[in-house]
Amino acid sequence: MRFLVAFMMFLLSTTALAQNTHSIDAGRGDVPLYVPSDYANNAPVPLIVLLHGYGSNGVQQNGYMRISELVDRFGFLLATPDGTQESAGRNARFWNASDACCNFYATDLDDSAYVLAIINAVKAQYNVDARRVYLIGHSNGGFMSYKAAHDHSDVIAGIASLAGAEATVALPAPANPVHVLQIHGTADGTIAYDGGNIQGNAYPGALETVSRWAAYNGCADQGVVTATLDLDQSLDGLETTVTRYSNTCQPGGSVELWTIADGAHIPQISTVFPEKVVEWLLARPKMNNKEAVAVSQN
Repeated sequence: MRFLVAFMMFLLSTTALAQNTHSIDAGRGDVPLYVPSDYANNAPVPLIVLLHGYGSNGVQQNGYMRISELVDRFGFLLATPDGTQESAGRNARFWNASDACCNFYATDLDDSAYVLAIINAVKAQYNVDARRVYLIGHSNGGFMSYKAAHDHSDVIAGIASLAGAEATVALPAPANPVHVLQIHGTADGTIAYDGGNIQGNAYPGALETVSRWAAYNGCADQGVVTATLDLDQSLDGLETTVTRYSNTCQPGGSVELWTIADGAHIPQISTVFPEKVVEWLLARPKMNNKEAVAVSQN
């Protein structure tokens, strides 16, 4: 009897999941899309696109970061696309994000355009809040988030990068401010906290990455420590320091660095990690011109 009850509960849970997991096609096949159970087409909702790390895929990245578990609670759409699979080497999936990471076989790909195509494909079928479109990326996906934010600053309100980095060479400021959250462990042995290179191609460290975006967004170049968090359950105490760059920022732009002391490239994320990231993003919409003028005058 207990087995029957448990089995029925399993069927109900998987049925509910199936009802809320849809897909869209942005030109490279189906992309899983998680839709809130109370979604109504007459109410705009935020969109988050989750970009996996090198050698991973959308399903695995979501399984690790557990972002889909928050879709109903916070009421947002979540797309979990796959990068392109290499034709040689490890046959790993990757994003063509920067000179350093991770198009190792020089494949002719415009993944920044593909990220925008995903956003537009979701907008074509669902009522997306155009002021709340966000990217979350891990490692190679973090690199990709920065590139897409730079290329499509008119569309993307904010990004959260875990163990990613900015472009090899600093670029001119994007046309519009973008909220940026960089999360990085000081013991990262893959994408070093202080920067490094991959196959001779340099990438900036976490501090240089956020300093660039603070400058892009017109923020003061000195961050302020505002809080501590517990983001890595394998480390004792409140191991993460929050440094905020918010003074003098253009409306619609801000920067934060969450430094995980002794954190690895793939931290054992705590139960609060995904909700802290999602809360941070959703609280920071892109501002329209009228709102930006009002903020700047206050």
